[in-house]
Amino acid sequence: MPGFFKAVEKIKPVYDWTYKILMFICKLLLIGDIVITSWSVAGRHIPFITDPHWSEEIVLTLMVYMAVLSATLAIRKRAHIRMTAFDKYLPKKVLMVLDVLADLAVLALGVVLVVYGIKFCNSPLSLRGKYASIPTLSKFWQYLPIPVAGVSMIIFELEQIFQHIEAFFVKEQQKEVA
Repeated sequence: MPGFFKAVEKIKPVYDWTYKILMFICKLLLIGDIVITSWSVAGRHIPFITDPHWSEEIVLTLMVYMAVLSATLAIRKRAHIRMTAFDKYLPKKVLMVLDVLADLAVLALGVVLVVYGIKFCNSPLSLRGKYASIPTLSKFWQYLPIPVAGVSMIIFELEQIFQHIEAFFVKEQQKEVA
């Protein structure tokens, strides 16, 4: 079993790389949100600056991207809100099993997001629907963050599940050696 975990450990740079790319994208989305919102507010209050008519829809779309992508980043850092009221009363092995079950549930959610997100992206509403303020832009771009977040959620959940399973087996093997 240790050989399996060493092989899995070799793909850790892929997780790190994915995390860094998603973090960079979230930073760009935040900068875009700030710039467009500032431009829109300035256009409403400063006479010589025009308020772009598309600003609200684009800002909301960027916020959706940022929300779902940053949620997947929180999975990697284990920064999501959790119920831990009973953790100190439960045995460590039970907690480990419950953590794996929770990760499997989130992994299943990621699969659902990918499957149904792709269906939404390929639906007539997505392909033929247009933004109200930008008639040349397809609604596809509003649905795209769903499968993207699902894929990144699956990637980071697999890493978490491997870490939990490794902690479960490695500790047992270390006890057997001692």
